[in-house]
Amino acid sequence: MSYAMAAALQEAIYSRLTADPGLSSLVGSAIFDAPPAGPAPETYVALGPEQARDWSTMCGGGAQHDLVISVVTSEAGFQTAKAVAAAVSDALDQPLPALSRGVLAGLHFLKARARRDEAGQLRRIDLRYRARVHDT
Repeated sequence: MSYAMAAALQEAIYSRLTADPGLSSLVGSAIFDAPPAGPAPETYVALGPEQARDWSTMCGGGAQHDLVISVVTSEAGFQTAKAVAAAVSDALDQPLPALSRGVLAGLHFLKARARRDEAGQLRRIDLRYRARVHDT
């Protein structure tokens, strides 16, 4: 197994999301690799938890990364959150920039979960993706 491409994968996903004009029109620069400290924007996107598993072959190391990208909003209802989640999905349907280490073999949407926080103040959609990378 190789976790060596994890940072490169995250960088490429973050770059793709921040460069997408459709997503930027909805959230501006409120795209984070961790939820913001202090007062949060009304609506934002955050790269979240990740699990990696071995995906090595006889030709070299590789990993399968299951990752979460979250859309969080304080707006009432889910309409805004769903529009932003659709923009994230559209952005990640486009090719990612080349990884600084390794090669992306695939990035696929797995599922999404929409919910309210415990206090009912925030709406959140967690988009789950699976990426497979191998070292070159």
